Amino acid sequence: MNSHLPKIPVPKPMLGIEPESWAYRAITIRFAIYIQQILKENHFSDEIVNKLLALEAEIPEAPIRFLHDPGAPDEADWNRFIEPYAGMNWLQPPWFFSEHYFYRRIMEAIGYFQKGEGKNSDPFAQSKQRGLEFGISSIEEMATQLYGWMGGGFPQRDILLSLIHQDLWGNQADYSLWPADAGSGGGGKPDHAEPSQANDFLLVDDSFHVADHLLKLDVNNSRIDFLIDNAGMELASDLVLVDFLLSSGVTAQVRFHLKTHPTFVSDALPKDVLETISFFHSSDASSVISLGERLETLLCDNRLLLRSDFFWNSPLAGWEMSTEVSEQLSESNLVISKGDANYRRLLGDRHWPFTTPFADIVSYFPAPLVALRTLKSELASGLTPGKAEILFSEDPDWLVNGRWGIIQFFSP
Repeated sequence: MNSHLPKIPVPKPMLGIEPESWAYRAITIRFAIYIQQILKENHFSDEIVNKLLALEAEIPEAPIRFLHDPGAPDEADWNRFIEPYAGMNWLQPPWFFSEHYFYRRIMEAIGYFQKGEGKNSDPFAQSKQRGLEFGISSIEEMATQLYGWMGGGFPQRDILLSLIHQDLWGNQADYSLWPADAGSGGGGKPDHAEPSQANDFLLVDDSFHVADHLLKLDVNNSRIDFLIDNAGMELASDLVLVDFLLSSGVTAQVRFHLKTHPTFVSDALPKDVLETISFFHSSDASSVISLGERLETLLCDNRLLLRSDFFWNSPLAGWEMSTEVSEQLSESNLVISKGDANYRRLLGDRHWPFTTPFADIVSYFPAPLVALRTLKSELASGLTPGKAEILFSEDPDWLVNGRWGIIQFFSP
C-alpha cells in the first residue's frame, strides 16, 4: 500500500475506550441494536441467527479474533489488519478499525462470501429501500427543479452552487432511517435546516472555489470521481448532481467509487445505484422518469462508471490507499468525497485540532478534492479559532448530530 503521510505530524487515533466518546457509545450500545435490527428485518436460518447473536455477545469485552471466512477475497488482507489488535477487546483498538471490523464480522456471520443463503445478501436492504420511499417527494422536487434549471437558461455556476449545497445536505438523510439511532446516547435524527437557513449551519463553505474549478474543465477530456456514501436519499441527490454534470457539458465522465460489501447500514454498493435508477423509472412523476432514463443512457454510454474496491471497506486511512486506488484517483479532475465515513478516512480518524487546515491534512491526496460532509463523528478540521468553543456552548452535540455541514476544497 502507499503511505504518503500528511505534511504535518499525525496525532493519535480515536479509540473506542475513550470515556463518554461517540465511539464508546457506539460500541457498547449501538452495535447490539444494529444486530437486533438485522435480525428483525431479515429471515435468516437459525445457524446465521446464532452467529449474529454470538457476535453481539462478544461486544465489547471479548478479544478481537481473526476472520474465519475461507475463500473470501479479502480474508488475508483483513487478517493482516487484525494482527496488531488480536487479543484486545473491542474498545482498545482505533475506533475506525473496530467499526469496520464490526461490519466485516457481520458479513462473516451471514456468509456473504460463501455458498448458501447469505451469499451476496444485503442485511440492510430494507433500510435502503425505506430511504428511497422516505425521500420520494424530495426526489420529485429535485428532478422537477433540475428540469426547469436545465431548460430555463440559468447560469451554470448558479446551478452548480445550488446542486453542491443540495448534495451536501442530502448527507443528513441516513439519520432518519435507522431506528438504532434512538437511544444511542446522542446523534439521533438531526434538526434539519430549511433550505433558506442551510447556510447558517455551514461551518466551512468552499463551494465557490469548487464551482469555479468545475467550470474550467475540458468537457471533452475530463472526469469527476465520487467517493459515494449512503444509498437512499443521499444517493438520489448524488445522481441529480451527476445528471447535471454530464448532461450540461461540465465534464465528459463521472466515476463512482462504491463499497464492495454492505457496510455502515446504508453505504451504497454498485447494485444500489442500479436499483435507485430503476426506482426512478417506477415513479409517477415524469421528471423523475426522465431523470432515470438519462442516467440509464449515461451508464450504457460509459459516461457514468461504477467501480468498487475493498479499500473502501477497509480500516485504512486515506494515506494508506493502494497504488491501484491512488492511480485511479490521480486521473480525476476532481474527487467529490461524500459523507462522514469518507471524511474520517481522509483524516485518518485522528485527534486533529479543530483549527488544523484541511489542506495540510489531505496534502497526500493525488487529485483535487472536495469534501461534502454533515458532521456525525467527533472530528473536524479547518475551523476558525474559537469557532469550536462557540459551537460547544450553543449546541453541545454539534460534532455528531448531523446538523452542521462543511464544504472543503483542496487542490494539489
